[in-house]
Amino acid sequence: MQEFFNYRQMKREDWSQLHSDFTKAGLTQAELDAIRSLNDPIELEEIEAIYLPLIHLLHIYKKNKEELNLAKGAFLGQTASKSPFIIGIAGSVAVGKSTTSRLLRLLLQQTYPELQVDLITTDGFLYPNVYLEAQDMMHQKGFPQSYDMEKLLDFLDHIRNGDAYDVPLYSHESYDILSDQVYHLENTDILIVEGINLFQISDQPNLFSLDYFDFSIYIDAPTALIEQWYLERFLKLRDLAMDKSENYHHRFSQMTAAESLAYARHVWEKINLVNLVNYILPTRNRAQMILHKNHDHKIDKIYLKK
Repeated sequence: MQEFFNYRQMKREDWSQLHSDFTKAGLTQAELDAIRSLNDPIELEEIEAIYLPLIHLLHIYKKNKEELNLAKGAFLGQTASKSPFIIGIAGSVAVGKSTTSRLLRLLLQQTYPELQVDLITTDGFLYPNVYLEAQDMMHQKGFPQSYDMEKLLDFLDHIRNGDAYDVPLYSHESYDILSDQVYHLENTDILIVEGINLFQISDQPNLFSLDYFDFSIYIDAPTALIEQWYLERFLKLRDLAMDKSENYHHRFSQMTAAESLAYARHVWEKINLVNLVNYILPTRNRAQMILHKNHDHKIDKIYLKK
């Protein structure tokens, strides 16, 4: 396909043959179920076929970065400073980014038990609802302009330099920033950063988030499937919030299922689909790897940048 002209495409069965004895996944199905996102099933076979070869590839990139840093330090007559290996994961709402991110973190922790592996999402860099409401931007929440990109880039810059950082936290229960809570990140060796508009170009001249990532992954799927997964997830979140009045989705439990579904379709068409088509999907070819999912949430094609 023309849109993937700069990628090498591999089918699932071919990619799975790249698995080696580099790492073994001592995971159970119960552990997988504990980290997967709502409405995003994953099985042990997926670990063997897709994620173990990916972990090996990440090891190659990580080792190359370390060797390059040492060589540059020697060339400059300086001691190489500590810089974490940073992985960026992007893709649409409801496509399964969170499951992939948590799974990679678990597998990397097993592969490098002596290292600290951290995971953060860019949700914490959204502007608070009070700001979005004042700017009449609640209908654009998740769009690039709803993020404090300057703060996100400041975070990436500090982490890249090996500094500690207090990352803002976001609550999916209240659907807002937690103003009194942060995640303190320090001495991280491997960092996974997940977000829908992670690969956007900044308004600041010559400053791009992609510059900070040592490896970048885009989770892809047909738009019709993503819509289906979003609607299914929305109804499940509605049901789970039935007895939780403080939960953002509780209000939808007061509607009928048909009314809730109609509202979810409206949100998809007017917000999430617009965001996907106009902002998220155009960043897909900025990633070094694209993992394409099929109807059963399994990855059927892998695109690796040449």
